[in-house]
Amino acid sequence: MSTRREDAMTALRDWSSPGRRAALIAAAWQAGETTVSALAEAARITRPTVYADLRSQGIDPDHRPKGTSVITNLSPLDIEGFTGVGETMDAEYDAALRRWAAQHPDLDPRGPEGHAEGMRLVAMMDTVARYADVRDRLAREQVVRAERDRLLHQVELRWEALSTAAAWLAAHHAYALAVDEARIAIDMWRERAESAHKRPFFCASPRDEAAYRQIQEAGHPALEDAMADLDQEPGVTTYALRSNLDQAHERRKELAAQTLGLAKEPA
Repeated sequence: MSTRREDAMTALRDWSSPGRRAALIAAAWQAGETTVSALAEAARITRPTVYADLRSQGIDPDHRPKGTSVITNLSPLDIEGFTGVGETMDAEYDAALRRWAAQHPDLDPRGPEGHAEGMRLVAMMDTVARYADVRDRLAREQVVRAERDRLLHQVELRWEALSTAAAWLAAHHAYALAVDEARIAIDMWRERAESAHKRPFFCASPRDEAAYRQIQEAGHPALEDAMADLDQEPGVTTYALRSNLDQAHERRKELAAQTLGLAKEPA
């Protein structure tokens, strides 16, 4: 969870002045916490109240903010011939070195200039490969996180729909399916988040920094915002999301059983 999101949720948990709750819920939403159950738990209110508070602040809870850290450019890399593909790295390095030698026929590839260029190309090759790996891991995590949040929201929509559903059993089945899909999505997100954590991106030398600048100048996104937005404790978040979902579902099953019991009573 990002620092801004953590601060917003802390403020929401500590709200006390009348009239501040809706503004704090809106602030937490805009900071990236778009899971209604988490907002309800933090504010100690019901989910319908969260929806009402969001709408009172001009926020449509059916439209989730994407934020500024979303990686949208996943176009193939080609930085001086380096693509970040592991199987072709050696060949790309050899080709780059041959190009340099052809462009500098008066310089000895085995001399100081050739050695310096070789070191620069090694840094370029390594940085492009690490960038490609980290970018793809972060992008996959973001896609699965958005789907996780969408399906958790779908659970709430399906439950609310039961209040006015004409075909109640069919609507309840749709709700039960939504809960199951949300559970799967939470587990899938954890896998992607933990995978993203395994490969942090960093520049260890001025050559790495120069290569990273060149990648960005070629139109590829910086990774710092996406890395900062990455949940730092995916296991803890997964436990909280699953617990909130399962607790709500157990309570709703009790309510649904009451409804079915009343429907079966003789007139």
